[in-house]
Order: sequence, then C-alpha cells, then structure tokens
Amino acid sequence: MADFKILSRGSSGPFVQLLQLALSRSGYYTGPLDGVFGPRTEGSLRAYQSAFGLAPDGVAGPLTWASLESWLTGYFTRVVRPGDTLYSLARTYGATVRAVETANPDADPLRLRPGTRLTIPRNFDVVSAAVPFIPAYLDLCVRGLAARYPFLRSSSAGQSVMGRTLHLLTLGEGPNQVFYNASHHANEWITSPLLMTFLEKYAKSFSMGTTVFGQSARSLYEEATLYVMPMVNPDGVALVTGELTDGPYFARARQIGADYPSIPFPLGWKANINGVDPNLQYPAGWNRAREIKFAQGYVSPAPRDYVGAAPLEIPESRAVYNLTRRQDFSLTISYHTQGRVIYWKYLDYLPPNSYEIARRFAAVSGYAVELTPTSSGYAGYKDWFIQSYNRPGYTVEAGSGAAPLPLSQFPEIYAENEGILTLGLTATL
Repeated sequence: MADFKILSRGSSGPFVQLLQLALSRSGYYTGPLDGVFGPRTEGSLRAYQSAFGLAPDGVAGPLTWASLESWLTGYFTRVVRPGDTLYSLARTYGATVRAVETANPDADPLRLRPGTRLTIPRNFDVVSAAVPFIPAYLDLCVRGLAARYPFLRSSSAGQSVMGRTLHLLTLGEGPNQVFYNASHHANEWITSPLLMTFLEKYAKSFSMGTTVFGQSARSLYEEATLYVMPMVNPDGVALVTGELTDGPYFARARQIGADYPSIPFPLGWKANINGVDPNLQYPAGWNRAREIKFAQGYVSPAPRDYVGAAPLEIPESRAVYNLTRRQDFSLTISYHTQGRVIYWKYLDYLPPNSYEIARRFAAVSGYAVELTPTSSGYAGYKDWFIQSYNRPGYTVEAGSGAAPLPLSQFPEIYAENEGILTLGLTATL
C-alpha cells in the first residue's frame, strides 16, 4: 500500500473513496462513498483505528492503510493453530468452507497442519463498481482475485509509459483461446470493472459448480481459455479518475491539454499519458487514420485522436499486439464506451461467422450491430486483428451518454454485457 496517499480531514478524491469503501466493508462507516474526508469519515476512521490497535489520530497513513488492505483485496492470511479446522475458521471469520477450500487447494481439509499459512476470504465480492476504478484499486482487485481463486492466473503483459503493470488475467483450460480487453481509452475506464466483475463472477461460479448466464461455468472452463487485459491504458485512467494529480507526467499532460482547449481536462482525455491514442496505433490502415485525424486537427500529442509518429510507438498498444502475436485467439472483444453498439467489420474482410456471432451478441444485449464509422474505422485493435487473422473481432461500445460514464450506469451496463462475455467464450466452436 506504499503508493496510497496519506489522507486526513479535508482530503478528497478517489483515495478517500477507497478509504470509505474499506471502512464500510469493515463495518465502521455507513455514509456515502463520496470522496469527501469530513467529520463522519474521520470519526469512522478513529473508531476503526482504536479497534485494531492503531493510534486513533484520524489520519490514514501507511500503518492504517496496511491494516485496511484486506478490506479492499477481500482476503487475509491466518496461521493455523492447534485445533483449527476449515469449518471453525470459516465460522469465525464469516467465510464459507467452500471459499476457504478454494483459496487453499493444497491444504488437507481433514488434517490442517499447525504453522501453515492459509488464505481466508472475506465475505464480500472483491470487485466494487461503487468507486472509481483507479489503477491502484485494480492492482488490489487483481491480487485479491488471484488469492481467492488460485486457478485464475495473474501475469503481466508489459508496462505502461509510467511503469505500471499491464495486468493479464487468464481463466480456463480449454483449447479455444479468447481475448477481452478494456480501457484502451482513458475516459472509458468503466469498462475495466465490467471485465473484472465478469471474471469474479465466472471464477466464483466455477469454484461452486454453478452457472454464469445460464451456462455451466465448469463446461466453459474446459472448453475455453480466456485472456483478459482489464486496463490497457492505466496511466491515462489515473489522470482521468484523479489518481494522478501532480508530478512531471501530470504537468506534461496538462500542457498537452492546454494545446487543445476545446477538450475538457482531464475528463476528455482518451490518450496514453504521452498524448497518443492507444486505439489508433495498430498497423491496419494507420496511414489512412493519420490522414483523417490530421484533417480533424490532431497533429500533435493530444488528449485524444493523435495517431502518434508511427504504429506501435507506445508500450501499451505494443503489449496488446505482442500478446496477440504470441497466442492463437479465435475471437477478440475490445470494450469501449458509448452508444450500445457492436462493431464487427473492417473494410471488406468477412471472417467466418463473424456477422452471425455479432447478431447473437445483439440478441442477448439489446445492442445494435453496425459498421464502424469511417472517421474512426482504421488503426484500431479490432481492425488489425481482423486484417491479420481473418477471425471474428469486435468493438463493443457499452452504455449511453458522454464519457466518462457515471458509475450509476454500471449495473445496467453489466446486465447488458454479461451475455456477450459468456457467449464469446464458445462462439467460434
């Protein structure tokens, strides 16, 4: 938790919302997750600190954040003592025996060995869409899901400009490889909790032997291997959500924004932190995209729509490209906002069954199936994937309104897209 900011009364922003979320989950806070560190938040924090052996100073410093960490990751560790059983541990900490067994696949449930360190899941879902999905929270969610569901593999696809991990999560053991990604565009970050929520529900359903969107999670697991990059552009997301508010990268971004005063700063930011649009970086009609965007006035690093000096110039898009080259994806879905639209085609390429699959996605989501507008129809990941592999690739524009979409829209967005995310696993089989 070293990167978390020290907070006290008068602080505001997404880290305060994470503090309020942790205190709420621990039972010490009942107010709104509004990001305002006022007297209610201070009083709740002091009560928590007193209860957990911390100096009750009302300041969220390193020791307090370390204590609160398990309320954000959704698990803690416990050393087995003589007489402990899975049942007694689950009962003591409000977990289920199944959850403790899932998190500790190597433990013998009939003979727990004293001194063994066990992972104890807390009794709530890890991923929350009640707070802005800043990269720091994504890091905690990734760690929490990997601990609670060890069969969910966590790795890195690369690093961003600022050195943030580009998380890659893999679920399933089936031969059919499928790739989902989100947040190429910074102010479309609501798509990141969409993918993370689906991953958590899918992993939980698999562990319990139940269904996701009416399909057996275990059958899906055996038929497909799902690769997920939940946040392609974490630096840009940090800027838009308020995690990044100072330092040289912020100063440079603010100057780029000043060169394009018609675009709200930072809420209008789609680019990576250097002002290059990650979804205009792929080698599929890149020169045509350059002509279009230059004609629109995006001729230098910008909050949006600048194609860069060359394809695959930035590390974020290059990481997605390299991952795709290493794997054998039968289908890809790139999540963006907004418009409740499914884009399925690039130029005159017609991958087998791609339109039919798009129609199936439309049937379970209520979204329209459309052709990509010419003004944004080149150099995207979908375009390059279709051009390179002649396989189904989709851009799904979730939700309605202007980005960044409000979190109040998340339940509707998730309900509309769970079917797409489920059917995508086996659509090409």
